[in-house]
Amino acid sequence: MTGARAPGIGRRATVAVLVTFALNGFLFANWVSRLPAVRDLLGLGPGQMGLLLLIGSAGSLLALPLTGGVAQRFGTARTVLGASTVSAAGFGVMVLGLHAGIVGVLAAGLLLAMVGVAGWDVAMNLEGGAVEHVVERQIMPRFHAAFSMGTVAGAGVGALTALGHVPVTVHLAVVALVVALGVAVAVRGFLPFAPATTAAGHGRRRQLAAALGGWREGRTVLLGVMVLAFALTEGAANDWLALSVVDGFGTSDAVGAVGFGVFVTAMTLMRLAGERLLARFGRVLVLRGTTVLALCGLLLFGLSPWLWLSLAGAVLWGLGAALGFPVGMSAAGDEPLKAAMRVSVVSTVGYTAFLTGPPLLGLLADHVGYRHALLAIAVPLVVGFCLSGVARPAAARPARPAG
Repeated sequence: MTGARAPGIGRRATVAVLVTFALNGFLFANWVSRLPAVRDLLGLGPGQMGLLLLIGSAGSLLALPLTGGVAQRFGTARTVLGASTVSAAGFGVMVLGLHAGIVGVLAAGLLLAMVGVAGWDVAMNLEGGAVEHVVERQIMPRFHAAFSMGTVAGAGVGALTALGHVPVTVHLAVVALVVALGVAVAVRGFLPFAPATTAAGHGRRRQLAAALGGWREGRTVLLGVMVLAFALTEGAANDWLALSVVDGFGTSDAVGAVGFGVFVTAMTLMRLAGERLLARFGRVLVLRGTTVLALCGLLLFGLSPWLWLSLAGAVLWGLGAALGFPVGMSAAGDEPLKAAMRVSVVSTVGYTAFLTGPPLLGLLADHVGYRHALLAIAVPLVVGFCLSGVARPAAARPARPAG
């Protein structure tokens, strides 16, 4: 892509990806901010809520390994559009299950919705990496900031609907429809898709070998593990923070939604500052500093006997959890020729933690409560701190000795 058209195409694609990330966060946050209402409507305990969310995670795990190949064949725009349509259909089934009070129907809808959300998520990260190379700037934190802005808006809508006693069925149905329409408009601005032209037989085998090659690269796998730690930190807050505030302090659903909003607002602010911080201090130092913030915030949130101090902990937790995922994605895409394969590997590992780890905390919460169960994610945070060095750019890494 050369000439005068490239900057214009890059700007248009940047805006399109920003909107797509924001809509993804908005949809997800509307769902998790109403989890207390879903719990109360169906009369579910912590373990049952954990199992319900785990079913949704299973849907995501079905989509993760397939998305890279689908995007390579059909393009990220069509992949995001198709996945968002699937997620909207899943939300429709969820609404039917909630209206009828049938947990099984809700679980089936959640399974389908998370298939769509996960495919959409991975494909938009692939598009974001491609846009980074077109504009020649490390702007992945900005895309993830847009996701966080979407979650802030979603948490706000969730709090308002809870305060206004809007039925959760009406709330989720309207949001899913609006988001699906928004995605259909946004993906028109994605970068032009240039399908690969390879011979059918050997071409497919080469593509499969290339896709599997990332799993044999030590740095790529370690990046995945590092992203896993930060993804679990963020995902646990998404799934359980609102419920932890409600049950831990005996507050209303609206206050729980506000608590979640505090967390995602802090994440948004840090992601907006991320580009400048990374340019000044580098990936490794920034990751280590934010990990310490996340650990301090998590301990305050889980151990404080006062709501105000626990919410202050949520601020630190959000600031600390903000940059691990986007920095990991940027690090995976350092070399353009292998970016898609490496981003796919890191995405799969990271989203596996993001989607399966938090529901398992619900089983632990049956025994120790929501807030204390969240303290378990201190362990992966320490792992992420120790592995942050693998995010160092290729040019800054020491060369291996020959021979």
